Parts: sequence; C-alpha cells; structure tokens
Amino acid sequence: AGCEAQSTTQGVYMLLDTSGTYTAELKKAQQIISAILTKLEPGDSFAVARIDTGSFSEKDIIAKVTLDDRPSVANQQKRIFQQEIDDFVRSVKPAQYTDITGGILQASEFLLEKGVGRRTIVIYSDLKEDLKKGFVRDGLQFELADFHVVALNVTKLRGDNIDPREYMKRLDQWQARVQTGGGAWRVINNLDNLDELLPS
Repeated sequence: AGCEAQSTTQGVYMLLDTSGTYTAELKKAQQIISAILTKLEPGDSFAVARIDTGSFSEKDIIAKVTLDDRPSVANQQKRIFQQEIDDFVRSVKPAQYTDITGGILQASEFLLEKGVGRRTIVIYSDLKEDLKKGFVRDGLQFELADFHVVALNVTKLRGDNIDPREYMKRLDQWQARVQTGGGAWRVINNLDNLDELLPS
C-alpha cells in the first residue's frame, strides 16, 4: 500500500520572488496558492517558500502541509495554510537578493523527502537571479528526474523592453538547466491557464 500511495500523491513546492518591485505581484500569488490548495487531495504535500538571499534553507519556508486523510482535518489544514500565506504577504519586506538556484535545490530536496509520486516546483519570479557576494551557485547541477518545473508570471524587467533578447535568454538558460537535470519545463504567463499548472 505504501508504494501505491507514493505513486498517486503529489507534492507542490512554490518559490515566491520577494525582491524589489516583484513584491507587488504577491497579491496574485495568494490567489494562485488558493487555487492550488483547492486541487490538492488527502496525502498531497504543499510548501511555499520565499526566494531570499540564500534560499537553500528550511528557514525560507513560509508554510508547509501534508493533507490528512480526513476531509474535515484537511480543510482545516488548508485554512491555516492560507492564513499563514496571507499574513506573510501583508508583512513581507522586499529581499535584496534572489537565490533562485538555492530555492530549486531546497524544493527538490523537500519533495524527494516527502516521497510523493508527482513532483511540481512552481517558480513565481521574473527569473532574474541576483546573488549576494560570496554565494556560489556556478556549476551546480539540478537532479530533477520526474520533476515538473513551472515558471509562472515571468514579468518583464525594464531592460527587457529595451532588449527583448535579455528576456528570452533568461528563459532559455533556466529551461536548459532544468532539462539538463532531467526535469520538464513550462512557462505559464497567462494566469487564466492555471488548470495546466499541476500534472494530471
């Protein structure tokens, strides 16, 4: 029965960019998190973490849950989870740096430990990585076999309007890193298409 549960449960780890102007996008993130919660079933796991200066850390997890088999308990868990997110968005201070690589490493470790069958990492960010001096992420390989990685709401930066190639290059680089690590990559910028967010 254990193996069977492993193949049918799913885990979602969502990374929230809290840098600079992107904090203005977090209201939308609340709605997306709410939509994900409604789709999760008993035994599924969900975690939301901020992308911070050094994101390869448990301390950046804002909320996490594995849903109980009892519907009444699971519904209560979902309410608590949403409240934790709402409290965070209300009080969040913009991060100076964005360690997206560290966030993805933490996300993959978390979902592997949960032993879920379907693993999704959602990156809610403009995908512009900005590391604090001394942080090393060059050459790090992702291990993402059987992972779905979804870049969501990839807003265009001021420089992207001047040179759209910058935007395309950013997307291409992340796609290459995810696929080199064995993961599947998608970009969803139309938030009306959230039905496609989680693998079926």
